Amino acid sequence: MDYGITIIAVILLLPVLILLTILTCYDTGFPGIFIQKRVGRNAILFDIYKFRTIHPQTAKISGIGNWMRKTKLDELPQLFNILKGDMSLIGPRPDIPGYYDKLEGENRLVLQLKPGLISEAGIKYSNEEELLNKLENPLQFNDEVLFPDKVKMNLEYYYHLSFKKDFLILMKTFSILKK
Repeated sequence: MDYGITIIAVILLLPVLILLTILTCYDTGFPGIFIQKRVGRNAILFDIYKFRTIHPQTAKISGIGNWMRKTKLDELPQLFNILKGDMSLIGPRPDIPGYYDKLEGENRLVLQLKPGLISEAGIKYSNEEELLNKLENPLQFNDEVLFPDKVKMNLEYYYHLSFKKDFLILMKTFSILKK
């Protein structure tokens, strides 16, 4: 299912991907793609692709980058992570090293899942960056509130994995994108 949907999405979105690549290169310089190590299935690191949103000289989010983050368009290059087999369409969002790879006990079951482009936790916290920017201590809030809640939601997903659940998450994602 992942490959079929993703191939169709890449074909349909190809003009958008090309336009966003050009805009990103113009806005933040060449190349317009940002590559970062993330924790994947079985805690194996992989390179995730995103459109670059931070200007390399100023280290600040660019104007176009800010818009791309708000609309989640900066995540579209992850379609190629799905085609490579590093990610799935639906599953726990991949995090930087130091979080999922440090899980213990039952929580480590989350690592048996391929990370996904979309997830229930990603829907719930679609405004995560905005939320964290308003806090005095965003790292503490992430470590004590957000991350544990995401792990709980991803465990719930693990235990109730089904086509129906994936379909419902996909429909929720489309309803959020329409807003």
